Amino acid sequence: MGRHSLPEDSVGPVHSPRQDPTGSRSSARRRAVAISTAVVLALATGAALVLRSELLGPMKSCSNDAVRLGVAASPDIAPALREVAERARSTHVRSDGRCLDVKVTSRVPYEVAAALGDDSRDPGFQVWLPDSSVWVDRATSSPAKSVPLDTLGGVASSPVAVAATPSAAKRLGWPQKKYSWARLTGAATGDEDLRLGSADPARSATGLLALARVNASIAKESGGPGKGGGADTRAAAAAKLLSQRVSDSDDQVLTTLPRDDSGAEAGNPRRNQALFLSEQAAYRHNAAAGGAPRLQLFYPEDGTAELDYPYTVLNDDALTTVRARVATRFMTFLSDTQNRRILARHGFRPAGGKAVEEVTRTAGGKAPQPYAVVPASGPSGAELETALGMWTITVQSARLNTVVDASASMAAPVPGRGGESRMAVTKASLLRALAQFTPDDEIGLWEFSRQLDGARDYRELVPTRRLGLRDADGSTQRDRLTAAFGALEPVPGGATGLYDTALAAYRKARDGYAQGKFNAVVLLTDGSNQDEGSISRKALVEELSRLTDPNRPVPLIAIAVGPDADLSACKDIAEATGGSAQRVADPAQIDSVILKAIVSASRAGTEDSG
Repeated sequence: MGRHSLPEDSVGPVHSPRQDPTGSRSSARRRAVAISTAVVLALATGAALVLRSELLGPMKSCSNDAVRLGVAASPDIAPALREVAERARSTHVRSDGRCLDVKVTSRVPYEVAAALGDDSRDPGFQVWLPDSSVWVDRATSSPAKSVPLDTLGGVASSPVAVAATPSAAKRLGWPQKKYSWARLTGAATGDEDLRLGSADPARSATGLLALARVNASIAKESGGPGKGGGADTRAAAAAKLLSQRVSDSDDQVLTTLPRDDSGAEAGNPRRNQALFLSEQAAYRHNAAAGGAPRLQLFYPEDGTAELDYPYTVLNDDALTTVRARVATRFMTFLSDTQNRRILARHGFRPAGGKAVEEVTRTAGGKAPQPYAVVPASGPSGAELETALGMWTITVQSARLNTVVDASASMAAPVPGRGGESRMAVTKASLLRALAQFTPDDEIGLWEFSRQLDGARDYRELVPTRRLGLRDADGSTQRDRLTAAFGALEPVPGGATGLYDTALAAYRKARDGYAQGKFNAVVLLTDGSNQDEGSISRKALVEELSRLTDPNRPVPLIAIAVGPDADLSACKDIAEATGGSAQRVADPAQIDSVILKAIVSASRAGTEDSG
C-alpha cells in the first residue's frame, strides 16, 4: 500500500461552506507556565468574551490588528471549521480587543502525528484538531517527540459503526437485528459472505478503533484471550480478512462501495458491501449519494468507540501568550449555539457523544439499533497497541528469530508471582505472543548461556520457518515452537554470553532475510555479558552497524528482563541495527512489548522508505 496525502479540499462539505482563500530550559519553562496560565484565564473568561463581541459588534476595522491562528484539522472536520472561521471573521470576533483571523488547513492526522517530532521544520500551525486522541497519544508517546501538546477538550464527536449497502443490510436483518462486533465481522466469513472493508488501522483512527473493538468482542465471546476458546486465532483471522479489503484512508474506503443499484455493481467482487465507518462519514456519503445506494448503519450492541476531535494546542516557541489566548478564544467560539448547528449540519455530534436525531437519520441509523447509547470510554492504550501489533504482522507478515536467555539467573522468582521463575513467566508470555502470529509468519528459536554448544554461547532449537509449514508427521512449525517454548529451562550454573550471541543471531537473520516481510531479531536477557572471551561491546556495535543494510532492514529488538539486565548494553546493540530496547520488570509483559516494538519498528521503516 502506498502512502497518500489527501489534498486540502479533498473532503467536500455537505452544505458547501465558504472556503478560506488562502532558549534555555528555564526560560522555556517560564514561557510554558505563562502560556498555560493564559490558557486557563482565557477558558475562564471565554464565554464572557463571546457574549461581549456578539453584543457590541465590530468596534473598528480588523484589517490592521487581526491575529492569525493556524489550525491543522482532520479532513472530515476541516470544512465545518472553515465555515466557523469565516463566521468569526465576518462578525469581527475578538480576543483582548484584536480580531481573530483563523486559517484552517486540512491535514491527515497520522501524517501530522509522525511529523510533529521533526525539529527541522515549522509545522505551520498552532492548533491541531485530529479526528481522535489516538493521534495525540501517538505524537507524544515517543521520547523523540519534542513539541509539547495541550489538549483543551473535544469540539465534536462521531461514533464508529458498521455501514452496509441496502441489499446487504436487508440480508443481515437491519434495523431489527442487533449484532456484536464479533458477529458482524463473522458475517464476512460465514454464510452471509459479507464483503467488509476498512481504512488502514495504521493510518485511520476509525479503522484502528473498530479493529480493537472486534478483538475485545471476540475475546469476550471466546472466554478471553489465551483461554482455549480460540480468541487469538479468530482475531488474527478477522484481521487477515480485513487486510485483503483495506484502503489507505477513510476517504478512499468510501470509493470501494457500489456506484449505483445495478446488479453488475452489487455483484462486483471488488466492491465492498459494508465498511467500518464513522457516523459522520456515513452522513456525508448519504447526503451526497446521488444515484449511489444510501448506507444503513449497524451500531454494535456491545458498545462502540467514538472519534472525539480533541482541540490540541502546540505549546512550542511559536505559541506566544497572545496566540495562546486566541487559540482558546476560537475554541470557546466553536461552542456557541450557532457554531454547534454548523457542526451538526456537517454530520457531527457534540462533544460527549449525545445522538442528534437528524444526523443519525441522514447517516442511516434507525431504531431499534442502539444509536442513542452514548459511547463508553474507548479502547485502552494497551488494547490499541495489541490491535495495531496484530494488524502489522498480519498485513506484512513477519520473519523473527527469537533468542532467549537460558542462564541460571532465569530461575530467580518473579516478585508477586507466587514463586514462579523468570523463565516460567517468560515462557507463558512467549506462548501468548506466538498466538498472535498467522500461518504465513516465520519464527525460529535460539537459547543462549555461556559455552552452551561447545565453544558457542548459543544453540538453535527450532529453525526459522513458516508457522503453517507441516512436517511429515503432520505437526506444524507452530506445534514445534509451542513445544520448544514449553521446554525452555535455565542452565544450572550458566552465565550470560550476550555479545557473541547477539552478533551470531543478527548475522543469521541478515543472511536469511525474507523480502516483503518484517524481519527482526527478538532477544531477551535478564543479565549482562559474562563471557570474558567474547567480542567487546564497542566492537560488537561497530560490526552490527557495518552489517546493517537500510535496503534490507533487520532491527534487533532487545528486551531487558528484570532489574539485573544490562539495559545500556541492550540499547547500544539494538540501536546499532535500527531497533529498540526496553526493560520489563515483569516477564508477563513480554508479549505486549514485542508487539509494540514490532509496530514501532515497522512504522519507522515505512516512514523511512516513504
